[in-house]
Amino acid sequence: MAERENRRDRRDDRSREETPEFADRLVAINRVSKTVKGGKRFGFAALVVVGDQRGRVGFGKGKAKEVPEAIRKATEQAKRQMIRVALRDGRTLHHDQEGRHGAGKVVMRAAVPGTGIIAGGPMRAVFEMLGIQDVVAKSLGSQNPYNMIRATMDGLKRESSPRQVAQRRGKKVADILKKPEAEVAEA
Repeated sequence: MAERENRRDRRDDRSREETPEFADRLVAINRVSKTVKGGKRFGFAALVVVGDQRGRVGFGKGKAKEVPEAIRKATEQAKRQMIRVALRDGRTLHHDQEGRHGAGKVVMRAAVPGTGIIAGGPMRAVFEMLGIQDVVAKSLGSQNPYNMIRATMDGLKRESSPRQVAQRRGKKVADILKKPEAEVAEA
């Protein structure tokens, strides 16, 4: 009997450890209306970005009659749609990247330490929730926050680490990270 209780306690401890704490950021909230026979019915649409600030991020949208319910739905969807992104030194991207969605285009560039997050609105929320500390980003085209976040996520999905590149090419990580001889001669 005591052994069974100990096992249950260990299981409870494990489940608490496995559920990481997520930070969330409300990006946009819109009041939407539906015209019905008796007049207009108002509702709310929320856009939320969720991340663990250690390389995982997701976004979600939720609609409801009340704001808190819309935010809750958006947060749940964001947690279900999280992606993992490989970060260089846990602070920036491995390489420059471009993301697209609809008419929106996002250009993201890796940055040196101390640069900070230089990005506008919805992109900044994604980078902060992801845990990126140094990045330079520019959004072109669509200013719609939904499209900007989707374009940013598209670019982040394309991000690849040196380990992934080495595996694709059948080389070692050291060969991928090695500087070309021309650069070494100049230095």
